Amino acid sequence: MAKEHVEEIRRAKFSIGGEPNPLTEDLHQAVKNLSAELYAKDVHFLMELIQNAEDNEYPEGVDPSLEFVITSKDITNTGAPATLLVFNNEKGFSRKNVESICSVGRSTKKGLRKRGYIGEKGIGFKSVFLITSQPYIFSNGYQIRFNEKPCQHCNLGYIVPEWVDEDPTLSVIQSVYGSSAALPTTTLVLPLKSDKVKPVKDQLSSIHPEVLLFLSKIKRLSVREDNNDPRLNTVSAISISSEKNFITLKSMDAESFTLHLTADVSGNQDDTECGYYMWKQRFPVKQENKVEVRSEVEEWVVTLAFPNGKRLDRGGSMPGIYSFLPTETITNFPFIIQADFLLASSRENILWDNKWNAGILDCVAVAFLNAFTSLIKSSETAPVSSLPNQFRFLPVKESSHSKLNHVRDAIKAKLLNETIVPCESYTGQKLFRKPSEVGRLKPAFWSILNSARNQGVSFTNISSHGAYLLTSSFDQLEYNSILEFLEIQAVDNEWYAKCIAGSNLVKGVSEELYLQLLVFIAENWVVSSFCRTNITNIPLIKYVGMDGKVNLFKVNGCENKLLAAESNYISWLISWNTEFHCSTSQFFLPAVTHQAIGTCLKKHTLKTWLMEKVKVTFISVSEYADKLIPSLKSDRKLALTYACFLYQSLKNSYLGGNEVLNLCTKMPIVDNYGHVIVRRDGVLVPAKGSKWVELIGSNPWRQHNYVELGEDYTRSLSYFGNFTSGEDLVSFMKTYVGASDVPHLSPPNAAVPTLSSPLTIENTFLLLTWLNSLRKKSVRLPDHFLSSIKNGSWLKISLSGSPGYRPPSESFMLDSSSGGILQNGSVLVDIPLVDVTFYGAEIKKYKEELQTIGVRFENSEACEFIGDRLMYLVASSTLTRDNVVSILKFIQYLGAHYIPSDKFVNRIKQGKWLRTSRGDMIPKNSVLFCSEWNAASQISDIPFIDKGYYGEEIHSYKKELKLLGVLVNFDESCYQLVSDNLKSSSSLTSLSSEAMLLMLRCIQKFGSSDKLVQALKNKKCLKTNIGYRCPSECFLVTSESEWGCLLQVFKTFPVLDANYYRWSIFSMAQELKKIGVMVDFEDAAKEFARTFKQQASASSITKENVFSFLECFRKLKEAKVKFPEELKKCIHQEKWLKTKLGDYKSPNECILFGADWEAISSITILPFIDDSNNFYGGRIHDYQVELKQLGVKTDFKDGAKFVAAGLYLPDFSSSITPASVYALLDSVKRLKEAAFEIPAKFLEKLSQKNWIKTHFGYKRPNECLVFSSVWDPYLKRDDGPFIDEQFYGSQIESYKDVLSHLGVITNIQEGCGLIASYLHSQSNFERINRFYNYLSEFKWKPGEEDDKSIWLPRGTVNGEWVSPEDCVLHDKNNLFGDQLNVLDKFKYELKILHFFADIYNVKVHPSVDDYCSLWKKWEASGTKITHTECCAFWGFVVRNWNSNTEETFNKSLSKLPVSSPNSDEIYLSDKRDVFIGDDLFVTDLFQSSPCPIFVWYPQPSSKTLTRIALVDAYKKLGVRTISESAHKNVSDIDHVKLEPVASKEKFLKKGLFKLILGFLADPNLKLDPARRHEAVGRILGLEAFETVDPMTVKYSLSLSCGDVINVEAERMIRWDKQSSKLFMQKTEEGCVQKNVIERASHFAEVISEGMLWETEELVPQLSELIRLGYLVLFDEEAIEYLMKIKNLQMFEKEKLSDGYAGEVKLVFLLLFHVLHWLLMFCFIPRFLFQYM
Repeated sequence: MAKEHVEEIRRAKFSIGGEPNPLTEDLHQAVKNLSAELYAKDVHFLMELIQNAEDNEYPEGVDPSLEFVITSKDITNTGAPATLLVFNNEKGFSRKNVESICSVGRSTKKGLRKRGYIGEKGIGFKSVFLITSQPYIFSNGYQIRFNEKPCQHCNLGYIVPEWVDEDPTLSVIQSVYGSSAALPTTTLVLPLKSDKVKPVKDQLSSIHPEVLLFLSKIKRLSVREDNNDPRLNTVSAISISSEKNFITLKSMDAESFTLHLTADVSGNQDDTECGYYMWKQRFPVKQENKVEVRSEVEEWVVTLAFPNGKRLDRGGSMPGIYSFLPTETITNFPFIIQADFLLASSRENILWDNKWNAGILDCVAVAFLNAFTSLIKSSETAPVSSLPNQFRFLPVKESSHSKLNHVRDAIKAKLLNETIVPCESYTGQKLFRKPSEVGRLKPAFWSILNSARNQGVSFTNISSHGAYLLTSSFDQLEYNSILEFLEIQAVDNEWYAKCIAGSNLVKGVSEELYLQLLVFIAENWVVSSFCRTNITNIPLIKYVGMDGKVNLFKVNGCENKLLAAESNYISWLISWNTEFHCSTSQFFLPAVTHQAIGTCLKKHTLKTWLMEKVKVTFISVSEYADKLIPSLKSDRKLALTYACFLYQSLKNSYLGGNEVLNLCTKMPIVDNYGHVIVRRDGVLVPAKGSKWVELIGSNPWRQHNYVELGEDYTRSLSYFGNFTSGEDLVSFMKTYVGASDVPHLSPPNAAVPTLSSPLTIENTFLLLTWLNSLRKKSVRLPDHFLSSIKNGSWLKISLSGSPGYRPPSESFMLDSSSGGILQNGSVLVDIPLVDVTFYGAEIKKYKEELQTIGVRFENSEACEFIGDRLMYLVASSTLTRDNVVSILKFIQYLGAHYIPSDKFVNRIKQGKWLRTSRGDMIPKNSVLFCSEWNAASQISDIPFIDKGYYGEEIHSYKKELKLLGVLVNFDESCYQLVSDNLKSSSSLTSLSSEAMLLMLRCIQKFGSSDKLVQALKNKKCLKTNIGYRCPSECFLVTSESEWGCLLQVFKTFPVLDANYYRWSIFSMAQELKKIGVMVDFEDAAKEFARTFKQQASASSITKENVFSFLECFRKLKEAKVKFPEELKKCIHQEKWLKTKLGDYKSPNECILFGADWEAISSITILPFIDDSNNFYGGRIHDYQVELKQLGVKTDFKDGAKFVAAGLYLPDFSSSITPASVYALLDSVKRLKEAAFEIPAKFLEKLSQKNWIKTHFGYKRPNECLVFSSVWDPYLKRDDGPFIDEQFYGSQIESYKDVLSHLGVITNIQEGCGLIASYLHSQSNFERINRFYNYLSEFKWKPGEEDDKSIWLPRGTVNGEWVSPEDCVLHDKNNLFGDQLNVLDKFKYELKILHFFADIYNVKVHPSVDDYCSLWKKWEASGTKITHTECCAFWGFVVRNWNSNTEETFNKSLSKLPVSSPNSDEIYLSDKRDVFIGDDLFVTDLFQSSPCPIFVWYPQPSSKTLTRIALVDAYKKLGVRTISESAHKNVSDIDHVKLEPVASKEKFLKKGLFKLILGFLADPNLKLDPARRHEAVGRILGLEAFETVDPMTVKYSLSLSCGDVINVEAERMIRWDKQSSKLFMQKTEEGCVQKNVIERASHFAEVISEGMLWETEELVPQLSELIRLGYLVLFDEEAIEYLMKIKNLQMFEKEKLSDGYAGEVKLVFLLLFHVLHWLLMFCFIPRFLFQYM
């Protein structure tokens, strides 16, 4: 049957062996179109086959599967390198299927989209022709193949079937498939084209494991490779292993389930299974999103897959969007989106701008919200800690596709309004809140809370501190990006203050946790500004009070009150602090706290905070002791206690010796009069039994602050078990306070009165012992004290055998023998000697002490004494010749007796008593003449001793005269004397060689010899080869002076005569230099340079001079002689080289011509040296090296600056060759490399010529750009004046820096101005778009005169330039299409739109004036406006209402929107006839009026445009409320009898207020305190009245046109807001329960409506609560329970006072009796009475 069917098709359709088919020509055209379409589209053949398999039908009980096997065997015998076999266990091909596959465009699946068929691209099976030329089909008995080549019988390809008997046979196919299982119903055999083997294998290996997720039929898909070597075979399979937890949610037309995918890949050790939470939701297709290709589809099915764990992959990309099969779109979302998207022909991407796809994407956000909410809240048994992991499905990361980012933004917006965030409740109840209501904690505080809970601290009120707390398992670093996405912020700092104050976190925890809390506060004190929170007012810091109990200080109350110390001595300080009665008003931290601080890991942070911020003073025992001192000044007992404290602290090692010493210097002491003394300079031991009294008497130094200790220190004392004896205390005072006795007493700077008269021997030795003790302690004796000892006449002496008393300073104690010699040899001078016979030999033991007080022991001192007496004689009269001889003889006498005479000599050698040739002189300025002084006498006036006066005898005292300082021999020391007594300079001319050498030696001896130098400097004292000359004119040239050749260039230089002065003159070079002789090259060079300049300035340097100089220069360079700077400067700067320009130039201004200068010479005029035969000739080139060294430019690379100076560009730019340009650029480059400043004139020449060739012609440098790869993303080469790289060659880009220096724009960021100048000459949108893209990227800003028009494209090359003032970027509400040019409607990218806003000041959104103009247009048109337009307009007004816009709105809006009560229509009405319905009862009455008069509100209410905000805006626009506008004309209330009711007793009870405040405190309502209090305040002042008669009220309302609207109505309860009165009708008897319910309902409605008329949507909720409260008579316990089950809680500061509660109790007692009476008359149900 199958074969006959195929023959029938060939015969009937293709006219093979039958009658011609009239449609053959159409088939030819169809096949031709198929071929073109097939190869024009980038078709993924594998996806087409999977799509076909999904669309196939399968037998019942079969798991649909699709298998691919690729084999290297050529089973079709067609020469194919490999064969692909496709096996599918579908029902198999039917006759209709075969006929369809032999056709073009006759798919059997057309119109079946609604039934789940997913194929649509119009190619399907025929896509296999991309990889094979002859596909084979084996199915349900059909064995056919098709051929890509035209059939020889009908000349058609692709669709003509051929029957297959062999190659391959079914048995061959079975062998490839495997003999263990039967062949599936359908098999495709595809012999692969040779170039398609690898692509096919690549496609097979890239099948994504998740491909099965969104296929409704196929449950298994496998790929296998069949090789000749079985070991190389590979197998990969994907299957759905389970589907469970299937849930249907009819309310949202959705279903969810969990699906597990399993992937088995040979050799793969990675994850092979993954679970996916699947959410499938249906949405009706919106009319505006319908497209023709989906015209039959009425609903979208959006499926989201949430992978639970690592997604399965094949090493490639992870598709984020499926259209049943994967696309190549990467979304960056952690979930997968599946829907019936319209795809590009390649299936790689969806069509982003297609409205069908846009509609689907709009549904994704809703589907995600529903799926995510279900996922979070559906699992009641799952712990809260497991929920944060689910939040990883949020699209935190941005997508690379803008449309997907819109989806992401929509998801975020919806999530922010959902109660999906798990919060800490510290109860068993899960708590979810909106992200905006939730706060995060710092990690450190979480640790504190968790530890505190473990220690029993309760946090059940954790949510009452102003924010709900994010659950701790979610508040982790790893979830930061998620929490930022949800905009969950940290709790404010006051939250921490409330939490700490509202819990037992300070005293209820361990000391370690308490410190952890303090560390947390410390670390956030400044960083998180805790210092500005209420934490400062929380009792937080522990201290030990006077009673020993732990109390608390507030943080801001610790300054100067709280002390802390190290734990090892804190108990000691606390005990002593008690003894001192806290005299400093300071307390210590508890000891346990100190111990905990010591072990705290962050003790440094904690201690720093306590010290710097809390102002806790951390002190040592020493510092504590120091703090106590000021409090002891007036308390004798405390002063003694303090001394004991120091003694005991030292004894117990709490204080060191040095610390005690320091403290004792400041410690007040008690004197012998019982006074507390603070200031003291010395302390005396008690007088009784002391030695100081015997020597000094009573304390003479009291006025010098020397204090005598009182007897209190000798008594024993005891403090908290620590005993101190009097002996120990006095000993302590001696050691550390310095209480002393003679000889240990340190004296003051005061005299000792007893030393003015002779002392006894005992007191003398006591005094000496005292001095001895002080000396050993290195105590400096005070001046007055020492002076009184030195100058007091208390020491007994002997004077020439006579006794007496003298001060020690006038006494001597000499050896007995030398004393006698001095007495005999001295010239009538007596010496006072200490009477040793009186004091005995013991006096000699105190030699040092006696010396200290002035007694002299040395012979030299005695000699000084004698010398002083002699000099006294000299001062009074002149010494005679005999006196002088006597002095010289006394010096001889001392020497003969071996007594040093130096002291004596020193005393007399300074006197002017020795006569010389120049008068009386001191000895050292005198000379004893001898032959050695002959030379010096010729040039100096020397003071020789007057031989004629003293005679020859004076020469016998040479030794003594030398001792006195007289010069006897001429030695090194005599040069100064010669210099000091130099003769006048007029005597120093024409000196002999010996005289000159002597003068030079004198100069040589003295570093400073200006006198000698000046004496010779200007005198012609030196002999030269041209006669005597002044030193400054002479040169000293030695054999080592290589530079001598310079002096040969010019023959005018004088040189010293070496033959005259002999060799000695050369050793005096430095001295000669001092007097001005030029001895160094530098000096000679200066003189040579001066001469050289003179010759050069006169242009007198001949070519012979030049060649002579160059030869000398070469010689000096070879000798490596360094030229002085002045000479170098001279020969470099002077103009001495003649150039071809006819003038003389300096070397650095010249060029020595060479071949490498040829290239640049054509565009320059340069100074080449004249090497013609008329001047230097060719010889000058022999000195090329020397000339180059002198600065002449010989190489082109060194002559860049000459090019700059000599540039000469031709007038015709076309004549400038690339070579010329490159030579010029090289010169500029070298100038830059040498860091030379390029001449401005040179740059100006270059900038004024059009010499650079660009794509826009020849341009100046600043009109050119250099193109490089960085420009590729923005512009093309021909978009602007880029330098013509084809003309200059590619190397031009390497000169980018040089070109930039010349003004060419090379930096992409700097080309904006130039590119912008060409912008408005363009009309091609693509180029203009590139211009804008470039300008926006680099933030270009136009100048004031720049054209700021914006291009509005009308196609590719048409459009218009418009003013920015007529444009706006966005009009999200589509209101301004007729008024403004909305730029986002065109093809500009978002970046360019931002550019228009930033640079051209285009409005991002329409302004207030734009909206006002629009409203005026609507007012004038008289047409109705839509609800959407009204919401958009008034949403803008509310958001933008402020003090600046209020006047504009008031002037512009004369009509306001009103709602029709019978329809959804909105009208604009004169705002004088529009009213706010603040009284809902009156509002309801007037709603029936013929014309709408009440302001419009959005229905349903909008979260973004609340009724409160609108009411506020309406009021500011002058709209009146109905309660103040409606006039009550007639009212039964005015006529019936009214009985006043005590409102607080009847209904205004505490329970009512609790209920209302709890309701208004709900964070979801977002009512600030002022709004809450305003609402409650409306009922506080109500007066209540009751009547048994029915109440009827009539109202009238006058309109601006003169019309009056009248209404009337009856009401059981009526709140008259104008009079603040509440009227109530009494209930009738009978039907009690119904009446109570009815009355409760009326009461609840009236109170709720009266309080919340601005927020009408809240009235039903509050009304229900008040109704329930009314039924239980607002009983407080019942209200508390009601609030608990309704999750209501009042703010702490709004809780009612006890006074009100007492008042309520009294009312309840009265009510009890009233209710009992009512019960008797059946007015109240009995079941209510049991709760009262």
